[in-house]
Amino acid sequence: MNALSSRGGPRGEFVYRALLEGIRAGRILPGDRIREEDVAQSLGVSRTPVREALQHLQARRLVELAPGRGIVVVELNTQQVMELYAMREVLEGAAARFAAQHALPAEIAIMHELADEFDASKGDPAKLARINNNLHRVIYEAARNRYMHEALNSLEDALSLLQNTTFSLPERHSSASKEHRAIIAAIEARDAEKAETESRQHIREAQRARLRMLMDR
Repeated sequence: MNALSSRGGPRGEFVYRALLEGIRAGRILPGDRIREEDVAQSLGVSRTPVREALQHLQARRLVELAPGRGIVVVELNTQQVMELYAMREVLEGAAARFAAQHALPAEIAIMHELADEFDASKGDPAKLARINNNLHRVIYEAARNRYMHEALNSLEDALSLLQNTTFSLPERHSSASKEHRAIIAAIEARDAEKAETESRQHIREAQRARLRMLMDR
């Protein structure tokens, strides 16, 4: 089944992408109610493709049916966040391992460029998060494994439910910078085992930062 048929056709796909982008960008927040009629009106479509898109978002566990409220964006609890990071560690580690085996020189050069840009963007958490995501996506592409890439994209969608970036913690920038450099160095050296080890450590540090943020709420 292709992407269009799984969401009921081009209009369902369009609505799905619009809602997903709204969640990712923080325009639609965890706990927000999503009304079919409001979405249909704002996007200029009927309620049928909206219903199809919401069903798919619900299957991806990004929205849920709340008693007495209707469809709302999922609010993750601490246990769910820790489970997401546990899966992220496994998948990101595998991506780095495969990237060490398959990355093209041009891709490694882009990784270095993004690491440089990350280092130069201290003090801007939102920009740091964008650069970090771009760097990770280059590693995903370099892994040359479409099924793992798909799983990582799904995981990234779930992580978008966490609105605040860990780069809002002052100490996270410098530690993440060192972690990025270690991952890239291992990929460039074609050391698959070390690339996986460094990537998993990077995600564990991100998990610790996220836990501190959750505890401070």
